[in-house]
Amino acid sequence: MKTNKSIKASCLLAAMFMGMAGAASAESTLPKPDGKPADMSKPVQVFILMGQSNMVGAGKITGGEVSLENAVKTKQKYSYLVDDAGAWNVRNDVRFVRMMQGKGLMANDWLGIKGGTIGPEFGIGHVVGNAVDAPVMVLKSCIGNRSLGWDLLPPGSERFVEGDKVYAGYKDKPDVWPVDPAKGTATEPPPFVDKNGKPIAWYAGLQYDGDVADAKTVLADLAKHYPDATKYEVAGFFFWQGEKDGGNPVHAAHYEKNLVNFIKALRKDFNAPNAKFVLGTLGEAAKDSAGNGGLILNAQLAVDGTSGKYPEFKGNVATIYTNPMAQGGSGNGHYGGNAEVYMDVGEAMGQAMATMLK
Repeated sequence: MKTNKSIKASCLLAAMFMGMAGAASAESTLPKPDGKPADMSKPVQVFILMGQSNMVGAGKITGGEVSLENAVKTKQKYSYLVDDAGAWNVRNDVRFVRMMQGKGLMANDWLGIKGGTIGPEFGIGHVVGNAVDAPVMVLKSCIGNRSLGWDLLPPGSERFVEGDKVYAGYKDKPDVWPVDPAKGTATEPPPFVDKNGKPIAWYAGLQYDGDVADAKTVLADLAKHYPDATKYEVAGFFFWQGEKDGGNPVHAAHYEKNLVNFIKALRKDFNAPNAKFVLGTLGEAAKDSAGNGGLILNAQLAVDGTSGKYPEFKGNVATIYTNPMAQGGSGNGHYGGNAEVYMDVGEAMGQAMATMLK
């Protein structure tokens, strides 16, 4: 159980880390888990993780210099992940639940390294677990190769005309179709069929709907996913995405508008108007980037509450500039499987959340 003193210390640490974005990892300041369960008289604080493949996670746990095992046991980094005997620690106050469309429930256990690959959830979970004086659930609901301009398009998004094409709004299909030359307006889409003439089920926002539905399935059966829990609050969202939109100039150009709508839609769908939102930029995108990557980066930086562009996001939306943490890797290349990238980005995102939660 955390004390007010520990919360204050965590928030101070978060503020310091935010000011050092891109510097060395803050891992050395994190304590090892104390092994104590959370105070179950308080609502579970739920943090929902969404995005595409890098939120899913490709960081290697074992196997060579880029592995988490090497970072912890050879480089002596992220010491809070192991106990004094060198075995992977488990947090009894932070639950990790993972859902994926087509596969269902993929993880439902206390937060700890167990195999496979990692995303940013371990950095997030340990930082937020230290900062929050309540039970914590890290709920990841995402799948790879999804764009914000199509698959994750949020409710309320309207179709629009650009050039001689109409681009889909929420629940439209297909993603693009020709403008009616006689009207020059965003007409109804043509039948969306495959090469055999059969209807295609996919539509704009299908992945948004699926990821939200998966998360709600978990929360609807709370005690199954957090033993002894009877109530919860959605306290925050984490988002790491943008690679697929970078391959489409129209999606890249509209990324900022879609991102603003995405933040608002999630808060509405989870009845969490005060939930904080943290997103990470693509590691390969530097602040002088041009092209589609630059458009996406600028959009992600614009929604940060400190930018002033969206006053309603002040104090409740934060963007983590991940380029200094990417070690020269790229989102499309999954950072070469380098576990340190996923840990450093996770810690930074967690610290940003802790700062806003104070």
